[in-house]
Amino acid sequence: MSLSAPFTLDDLARIIADRASTPAEQSYTAKLLAKGPAHAAKKLGEEAVEAAIAAVQGDRAGLVAEAADVLYHLLVVLEGAHVALDEVMNELQRRTAQSGLVEKASRRS
Repeated sequence: MSLSAPFTLDDLARIIADRASTPAEQSYTAKLLAKGPAHAAKKLGEEAVEAAIAAVQGDRAGLVAEAADVLYHLLVVLEGAHVALDEVMNELQRRTAQSGLVEKASRRS
């Protein structure tokens, strides 16, 4: 049994940041970023649709795989936009300090 720490989104964000600085010929992450924000965002959208389809179809293994793709591509989009994962996590923390219904209603104004 492995005693290593579980893999986290912070780990993935660090890997993406490292790979972003490598030549596009050597890294899929760098290649996505080199093609610009619209390309990375399009890939994120495609993966999100595939995850939604897997969920609707009850394809558990497919959903796990597609969810991993969504998280990866979301972090690539964030990297390209120079938005730190910590910023997103802080926003989630702020939102979860109250009920979801109250938080959602507050965004309408």
